[in-house]
Amino acid sequence: MSNSLFSKEMQDQLKELKGQLSKGRDTNSPEGENQKPTEPVALPTQKQVKKTVKQLDSEHVDDDKVLFMQAMHGVIQLEDKNVRSPTSTARVGKPDAATLSKRAAAQGSEASDLGAGLSDMQALLNPVAAEAYLSYKQPTLQNKIFDQLKKGKLRWYDAVDIHGCTIEEARDAMTQLLSQAKQKNETMVKIVHGKGSEAILKTCVNGWLRQLPEVLAFCSAPPKDGGNGAVLVLLKKPKTDGE
Repeated sequence: MSNSLFSKEMQDQLKELKGQLSKGRDTNSPEGENQKPTEPVALPTQKQVKKTVKQLDSEHVDDDKVLFMQAMHGVIQLEDKNVRSPTSTARVGKPDAATLSKRAAAQGSEASDLGAGLSDMQALLNPVAAEAYLSYKQPTLQNKIFDQLKKGKLRWYDAVDIHGCTIEEARDAMTQLLSQAKQKNETMVKIVHGKGSEAILKTCVNGWLRQLPEVLAFCSAPPKDGGNGAVLVLLKKPKTDGE
């Protein structure tokens, strides 16, 4: 580019363009009849353009680019309202604790019977710490099987997460899970109770499971299954009609 930045012909073109832009739209023309007149457009000074050119590296900015920069000065990109914003799709997964709780109340039979004898007070009278390792087994269960349970070698079939539930919702969700497992002849489930500062739900789950004769054993899960924020529960095999 030359030292004066613009050639004489380019300066004449810029003056002409500036004059046209300063006049705004022609409201007397048929096309501009319903349009509002625009405000006079002020082009950037040569000093401003030189500064911009210097920032952009003048070796890559020719006269055409400078003219375009002046013509586009002050132009603001309009929002395109025709573009559809992405909508978040609902995640479909296993029923949560609230769903299981409502289902238990609706079915009202075996799940309700399972939780009818549970004592919240008895459970809460034996609080456990948030990081405590839970462990329980009936005397009739073989130690070998209990060791497999503690090592996470027994596969669990279904689970429920009772985070954020009330005590009543958590109890209903747990009993519904156990009832479903019994109906499906499943003997292993997982209950995610979390920890929390006071470990209320963890304390309740620990106390409730000890009150149920259907529970052979339970223990805190291995790290890959939730660690001390969850328990693996081993249930008795359902009796068949021939037994």
